[in-house]
Amino acid sequence: MSTIKDVAKLAGVGLGTASRVVSGKGSVAPATAEKVRRAIAALDFRPSHAARALLSGSTQMIGVYIPLLSGSFYPSILQTIDAELRAAGLHMVVAFGRAVTDTRDEVLAGARFLMERDCDGVIVMSNALTEADALELSRRQPHLVVLNSTYPALAEHCFMADHVRGGRVAGEALLSLGHRQLALIGGPSRAPDNVDRLAGFALALAEAGIDAAGLPQAQADFSTAGGYAAAGRLLDAGHRFTALFCANDEMAIGALACLAERGLKVPADVSVLGYDDTQTAEFAVPRLSSVHIPTRAVTITGVRALLNQCYGLTLPLARDFPVSLTWRASTAAMR
Repeated sequence: MSTIKDVAKLAGVGLGTASRVVSGKGSVAPATAEKVRRAIAALDFRPSHAARALLSGSTQMIGVYIPLLSGSFYPSILQTIDAELRAAGLHMVVAFGRAVTDTRDEVLAGARFLMERDCDGVIVMSNALTEADALELSRRQPHLVVLNSTYPALAEHCFMADHVRGGRVAGEALLSLGHRQLALIGGPSRAPDNVDRLAGFALALAEAGIDAAGLPQAQADFSTAGGYAAAGRLLDAGHRFTALFCANDEMAIGALACLAERGLKVPADVSVLGYDDTQTAEFAVPRLSSVHIPTRAVTITGVRALLNQCYGLTLPLARDFPVSLTWRASTAAMR
C-alpha cells in the first residue's frame, strides 16, 4: 500500500508539500499541486482515516452513548443522529450499556471508550450520571451534549423535553374521557425523566381532587416484558380500573398483551395510554394512544449544538419542545 512518503517521492516534492495537497490545507503552487495529484493517481494512494485525522486535526467522527441497543426507543434516536451526521459528512461511534437502567460505571466506561477513539465530540444519553460526573466529562471533552437529562451547571449542553408537562398531558387526557378509576405503571424509580412524568400525572389528578398516591400502581423497567408483568401484578392484586397510564410505550404494549390474555378488551373494558409516541405505538393492537414527546426534535437540536461546538457552525437551535397527545384506538370515553 502506498504511503504519503511514496507520493512525495514520485512527485519530487517534500513530505510537507504532499501533505498540504492531500489535506487541502495550506498554500501550494498550482503546478506543484498538480504533480502531487498525478502521483496520487498513479499510486492509487488513499490516506488512512488515522492519517487524515493527523493532517486535519479532526477525526470527523462523533461518539454516542445510549443505555441500550434494543427496543424501539433508542434505535430510533440512533437513526436520527446518524441521518444528521451523514448529512454533514460525518459518522458516529456508538457505545451502549446493557439495560435501560444502565449504571454509572457503564456510562463512564462508555464515555472513556469514545474519548479514547478521539471522537471530535460526544453525545451522552443516560439517567445514571451525577452532575459532578457530567462536569468531569465536559472537562475531559469540552465538546459534549447531553440528551434527555439536564444539569444546571451544563444547561447550554443539555436538551430534553418537559416531562412534567408530559405527565400532566397524560392525566388530563384520561380525565377528559371521564375516567376516575385509574391505574399506573411507572418506570425505574431513580430515573429523573420517569419521576418528572409521574409528578406531572399526579398534579393533573390533584387538580381534579384525586390523590395519585392512592392509585393502584406497579413499577417496571421501561421494557415490554416489564409492562406485561406489571399489568399482571395489578390484575392479580384484584385492582379494578377503567384506565391505565404506562410511563412509556414499551410497557404499554406489554400491558396490552397481558390485558388481552386475561380477557379484557381495550378500550371497552380498559383504556390504555402510553408515553413517548414511538413508531411501535402506531402499530400496536389496538393502536396505542400516547403522549407525544418530540424526541426527534430534541435529538436533532442536540446533534446540531454539538456540530456548532466541534466545527464552528451556526446551525439554529430550538429550546422549546412542545408536548402533545396522539389519540388512537386504545382509549375511549367512559360509557
